[in-house]
Formats: sequence, C-alpha cells, structure tokens
Amino acid sequence: MKTEKEKMIAGELYLSGGNDLKKERRKAKNLLHQLNITEYRMTKKARLILAELIPNAGNNLYIEPPFFCDYGYNIVCGDNVYFNVNCVVLDCAKVTIGSNVLFAPGVQLYTASHPLESETRRTHELSKPITIGNDCWIGGNVIICPGITIGNGCVIGAGSVVTKDIPDNSMAVGNPAKVIKKLNL
Repeated sequence: MKTEKEKMIAGELYLSGGNDLKKERRKAKNLLHQLNITEYRMTKKARLILAELIPNAGNNLYIEPPFFCDYGYNIVCGDNVYFNVNCVVLDCAKVTIGSNVLFAPGVQLYTASHPLESETRRTHELSKPITIGNDCWIGGNVIICPGITIGNGCVIGAGSVVTKDIPDNSMAVGNPAKVIKKLNL
C-alpha cells in the first residue's frame, strides 16, 4: 500500500493532511523562514539553508528572497539556476529545471491541482510534474500550470500563463501562452 507521499509524487489522488506530509511542509516552512526573514541575502548560511531545502540542486543555485515552496526536495535543478524575488514553486510533484535557467520576479510553478468533482475535491488533491529545459528565461509573473514541459532554449514572456507544452527554442507569450516565434540559437 502506498503512502500519501508516494501517491502525491506519482500524481495520484492523495490526502495532504496526513501527519507525515504536514511535518515535511513544516520543515520546509521553517527553512524558508530562515532564508526569507533571518538571512534575506545570499550569505554562506543562506547557501546551507538552500542545500538542505533543495538537496537536488546543481552548482550555483541562486535565490533572491523571498522564495516559497511546499517541500523543496521535489525541486531538481541543473547548474546556474537563478530565481529572482517572490517566486513560488508548489512542488507536490517533481519540478525538473535544467541548467542556465533564469526566473524573473514573481514566477509561479504549480504542480498542485485538485479534482474537478467537488465531493472528491473536499478531501483529496493531486499533482502533475513540471519540466523546464536548459537555457530558458521565464519572464516576470509567469504562471506554469501542472503537467507542463517547456523545452530547451525557450523564452516565456512576462505575464504569460503556460497551459500547454512549449517546444524547444520557442518564444511563447500570452494567456494562454502561445508560441509566437522560433528562436535561432
């Protein structure tokens, strides 16, 4: 029998109110409090906090506080990933971020979702992974919805809401985001 955490990560219906998941979210919130309030700058101590919060990050992960996430351990980053201020990563499912990825202020990555049927929604949640390729720039206040893959070399324009996958080397803008041109790399 799967645990609620295993169901969550697998994208199955799960109960988020269990003690184990509550404990893990509380741990992340305590680390985020240290990062966002106590340190608030990328100090040596802040880097240690990030290493504990996001243990699956490559070299040179840089986060401008404040930053928010649910668990942290479901975020997997390549090298040279930069988050500007006020980014939110709801990482109930795996969030995979390639190398050399830039997030402008206010970017929100949502793996969390809810069932459409209201009675089930009262008790259960679900999540779908997000994947962002290498060499991407995600503009200010972009929202990336559950289950989305953004290819390598993409630019997502400020204020866009990404509801469908974006192919490699594309510039996408709007709500919902649409590819407006191919980028020559």
